[in-house]
Amino acid sequence: MAPPLRGKAILVTGGARRIGAAIVRRLHAAGANVAVQCRASADEAHALAAELSARRTNSVVLLQSDLTQTRLLGGLITGAIEAWGRLDVLVNNASSFHPTAMGKISEDSWDDLIGTNLKAPLFLAQAAAPELRRTGGCIVNIVDIHGERPMRGHVVYNVAKAGLAMLTRSLARELAPEVRVNGVAPGTILWPENDTWSDEGARQRIVDRIALGRMGEPDDIARAVEFFIAGAPYVTGQILAVDGGRSLNI
Repeated sequence: MAPPLRGKAILVTGGARRIGAAIVRRLHAAGANVAVQCRASADEAHALAAELSARRTNSVVLLQSDLTQTRLLGGLITGAIEAWGRLDVLVNNASSFHPTAMGKISEDSWDDLIGTNLKAPLFLAQAAAPELRRTGGCIVNIVDIHGERPMRGHVVYNVAKAGLAMLTRSLARELAPEVRVNGVAPGTILWPENDTWSDEGARQRIVDRIALGRMGEPDDIARAVEFFIAGAPYVTGQILAVDGGRSLNI
């Protein structure tokens, strides 16, 4: 049996590490050629590219760019298309994440969180739309369960992800019937990389509220992304929570 994504060209933003790297590995294993966008994770990106290129040559390209620089986003899409002469899928995974407590919210925090989580996905989708229409492609946005149920102390992040959820549904309507647009909303998959989340007791209290009684794995998100790309030809405008049931009891 041929790999389900053989011959497909996919751009994954924030694809060098964490959930993004899991998405890249799964889509590459399914036969896709993958363009990996990164901003500051060049070392991880090169290591990932070397790992995957050892399995299949000429199947990975790295595209380094700052997604908050809107003027550069069209060039990112062009670079992905030039790599293999086509683009079939855009995965908007890149995301800034940090707390923004009321009374201390700065314009810089707003620009960063809205820029990476909402503005960049919109302008990337707009730039990619003509090519995705030509190839009958799709877009998958990595949303968050907190786009629907807000997380305390993260006002701007919550707003950004809520906006991304609406952007997903809006793009699904605007780009139909040629392009499908869906979203995956992770729950507790990996702990954020800052001291705010280092308390083991606080972590356990979160896990205790997950219906399945455990954290998820990055590959749980990657599987959902692959499903929307390869296994859901009659699905658009939907957001799938991959959270072990946490949103039932958040």
